[in-house]
Order: sequence, then structure tokens, then C-alpha cells
Amino acid sequence: MSVLIGSEIIKNWPEDACEPAQLVIDKYGEPNEVTETLLTWHKVGPWKRITASRKVHLHNFPVPHWDAVESVIDYRVPVEFITPIIEFDGSVTIKRTAGEASAQCHDEEANSLALSLMHDIVTGKKSIQEARDYYAKEFLDYRRKLPTPYMKELNFQPQSDCGDPDQRLLSEADLERARKEGLRSIGTSA
Repeated sequence: MSVLIGSEIIKNWPEDACEPAQLVIDKYGEPNEVTETLLTWHKVGPWKRITASRKVHLHNFPVPHWDAVESVIDYRVPVEFITPIIEFDGSVTIKRTAGEASAQCHDEEANSLALSLMHDIVTGKKSIQEARDYYAKEFLDYRRKLPTPYMKELNFQPQSDCGDPDQRLLSEADLERARKEGLRSIGTSA
């Protein structure tokens, strides 16, 4: 059985996926997990994990580019902020039960920018439009070789123990009643 090596696997990937994956390899070394279509690093930099994918998605905000690298942190997003965050940037994903937030973009720096702005929305520091405008400003500043503090690092510390298992709706008695009803319906249809 041969061991898959990320830097070898991505040689067969499309350029829009290969180049961003190589940036992560250059920074953090070979990934912890490798498949033909996905590379995964665990606990590198500020991230819970980073993945680089062979499959990329066109994203037009703030300019057309390919989303290929996902950066994940532990972060509990209050339910009332989930829709505003998605309105801010459709490449930010919230996994409420797992207590994770992630951004998927071309590179780690853009993901840091998106997640820092997500945090600003949750804490009331910026509105959706202010966050979108700041994203565009920092994107242009990066091109101008000006300081880009939100791209340099997260503007907050990722949390821990962020999972939200939600509230139980059905009791054991409800489940037992349904099981008995199911048995009766099977018995009457025979």
C-alpha cells in the first residue's frame, strides 16, 4: 500500500486548486490527511483545521476568484447572527452543532479576513454592509502593498467548547409510544 503525499497528489489537480493547496503546503508542510481530492491539516496556525480541495467554487465577492482552501475555527455563533453572516459572505459557513465557523477562499489570508469580519458582525462592531465594504478595502490595500491587519491574523481568539447540541424535543415516552404505534400498524396490515 502506498502512502499518499499531498504535494504529489495536487500535481494532478486543476491549477485553480493546485496553486492554493501549494501555498498551504509551503507554509505548514505536508498535510495530516490526504485523499485524491482533499488535503487536511489539523491544529496549524490559529486553525482547528485547514482543508484544500480539488473541487473549487466560483465566488464573485469582492472579485471573481476560486474558493479552494477552507480554514476552520471553534466559534459559537448566536442563532440570530447566522443569516447576517451568510448575507455578509456566502463562503463563511457556520456549523452550529459542532460549534465551528469556517471561511473558504483562495488562501488563508482571505479566510482570516472573512472570519475576523464575521466576528465584528457578531460583536456589533460592524454591520453587514460595513463588513463587506471593509473586506473590499482590505482586499485593495493588499494589492496596494498597504497594511492589511485582518488578513495578517484573526482579530480575536478562537473559542473552545463551542458546540450547541440544541434542545431535546421528544421524550423517551414519545419515542416508546411511537414504537408501539408502529408495531400495531405492522400487526394490523398483515
